Amino acid sequence: MKAKKSLGQNFLKSVPALNKIIEAGEISPSDVILEIGPGKGALTAKILEKAGRVIAVEKDNELFNFLQEKFSKEITEGKLILINEDILKYNPPINYKVIANIPYNITGAILKKFLTEKNPSGIALRASQPSLMVLMVQHEVAKRIIANDKKESILSISVKAYGKPKMILKVPARYFSPAPKVDSAIISIKDISRKVFIENKLDENKFWELIHAGFAHKRKKLTSNLKKYISLTSVKELGNKRAEDLNLLEWISLLKDN
Repeated sequence: MKAKKSLGQNFLKSVPALNKIIEAGEISPSDVILEIGPGKGALTAKILEKAGRVIAVEKDNELFNFLQEKFSKEITEGKLILINEDILKYNPPINYKVIANIPYNITGAILKKFLTEKNPSGIALRASQPSLMVLMVQHEVAKRIIANDKKESILSISVKAYGKPKMILKVPARYFSPAPKVDSAIISIKDISRKVFIENKLDENKFWELIHAGFAHKRKKLTSNLKKYISLTSVKELGNKRAEDLNLLEWISLLKDN
């Protein structure tokens, strides 16, 4: 079965990498696991060995039919729920983890959807977000999320505001079929919640308004980008700093002080 470039399909064929994903997922028999884009089911099979239930959402009709046959026993037993849908339109369950080798062309959209997920009534609840995400992403994206170079981005702040990201393993391109042009990496995001906003009594929308304003012109100093949003005293205290120089705690302090 040929991978479809339009859907960002690259099938992982490394057993050690699959095992690392499972290990990072800390899966127990009581867990409900949501898998995004199960592909040919290599990761699905591994998750099924550990989890109580797996919900696999596959957009590709051909792969969906293939998976129905491959896992007919698990589907009949109710251990696997296979859904033929676009993950960005899917309403997730309550109390679940996300474990997936995701399509790289929608990495940002997937992170935004699940980290900021709200329940159907529109109220932001802890239960509507996954408790943990383990994802295969591009290696460069993983490095940006972790920001080991101390240079933050909207992406890294966005992830850190809702959870604790960690690089698990770099996975070279040769371990995929077809091999992508870039290396990949497994990341985990643990302790996902809105605790940062609740404990600091922050308006979530105002926080992101401030962040987006700060990063609007990355080469400019924050004194220029944020002069409409914060007090003159705070502007002066920022000195020559740019948006990438502020970590999550500093952004929180900036909003709380204004």
